[in-house]
Amino acid sequence: MTLKFIVKSFSELTTEELYGILQLRSEVFVVEQDCVYQDIDFKDQKSLHVIGFKNDKIIAYTRIFKPGDYFEEASIGRVVVKDTERKYGYGHDLMKVSVKAVKDHFKTEKMALSSQVYIKKFYQTHGFKQVGEEYLEDGIPHIRMVLN
Repeated sequence: MTLKFIVKSFSELTTEELYGILQLRSEVFVVEQDCVYQDIDFKDQKSLHVIGFKNDKIIAYTRIFKPGDYFEEASIGRVVVKDTERKYGYGHDLMKVSVKAVKDHFKTEKMALSSQVYIKKFYQTHGFKQVGEEYLEDGIPHIRMVLN
């Protein structure tokens, strides 16, 4: 089954969509990864939201930023797929749609992201390359990756 993807600004999100996004991010980044951090960071208002729906439920999500709003380059963040849906390869679909959304909306081929170290190979399959050394973000090892 293919996901239905939409891209919306913060002000275009419905209350139900925002709630679904925050629930998914909390389920994965806070509960599953056992990481206490401030997910609601007032950056959602600056970003575009790439939302993947399966049977009208949000199961995949990223937020994308224009150059200068998060990193010097355009960027992709909060990459998340519901744990029970990962086996279907939806993460790859999500990344393809997110990279295309950056190119379409921000007119740039260059983008960056902050990857958890364990998932580096996943981003490499989408053309991202590690830049610099490993660092801790919210207590989890990360690396900066770029796509040129």
